[in-house]
Amino acid sequence: MTVPEPPPPQRRDLARSLRELTKLSLGASPDDTGFSLWRQWAVILVTGVFMALSGAFGSGEAPLWIRLAYWIGLMSAGTLLANLVARLAVRFDLFERRPWLWAVLVALAITPAQTVVVWVATGAAFLGGVRLDRLAGYGPPVLLVNLAMLAITVLAQREPVQTHAAAGGGGAAPTFLERLPARLRGADLHAVQAEDHYLRLHTSRGQDIILMRLADALKALEGLEGAQVHRSWWVAREAVIGAERGNGRASLTLRNGVVAPVSRTYARALREAGWY
Repeated sequence: MTVPEPPPPQRRDLARSLRELTKLSLGASPDDTGFSLWRQWAVILVTGVFMALSGAFGSGEAPLWIRLAYWIGLMSAGTLLANLVARLAVRFDLFERRPWLWAVLVALAITPAQTVVVWVATGAAFLGGVRLDRLAGYGPPVLLVNLAMLAITVLAQREPVQTHAAAGGGGAAPTFLERLPARLRGADLHAVQAEDHYLRLHTSRGQDIILMRLADALKALEGLEGAQVHRSWWVAREAVIGAERGNGRASLTLRNGVVAPVSRTYARALREAGWY
């Protein structure tokens, strides 16, 4: 998805337009073979109509039908190019192992072709002709938007941090258990919930609070089978006794009756891993 280089009077609108594009593009997400097609085309249509109606990047003086054709066509071409490169990335397992590398490589790979497309489309639609001396000026903004949109895709599809018990049940105990208050020592740890700079511990013997960051806790929890199910929750897998879904959201019921929310960011990966 790309946009033309804005003329000088409209440069100050670049950040605002990119923010709007960002909000509208959060629905896009990759699946096992690239991107979810129905979400892609919905994003293309909604974003294209929005950009056309708003006259973004100095396109407001052109007739509406030209703006609609320009924005929707440009985004469709960019998406098709991104999908072709993304399939190669998936084939080599780049997205699973190195999502940020994947995003940068895709952006770099599609930018040259997209720059030519933007150059031709912008000249034909708004500038009264295609001039070779304008070609180089479109490269940097096209690359910038490609990087921004692919970064959004990676952030929207973050995989949950998972912790694992040692094979065969052996190995050292998780270092996190050493942080448990004395009255909770020996209890089954059901969940860890972040509350500001503290962590609320949900166990078989009740709850308590310790001073620790969730990011540090996730590292110390290695050795227990569990996963981050929300930006502020880690849940032990064996503590889950039920799951509910409704209104587009999911939650997990734990043995102690606590209900842990499942973030939409992690929902798909957790569902595929058999959590619910």
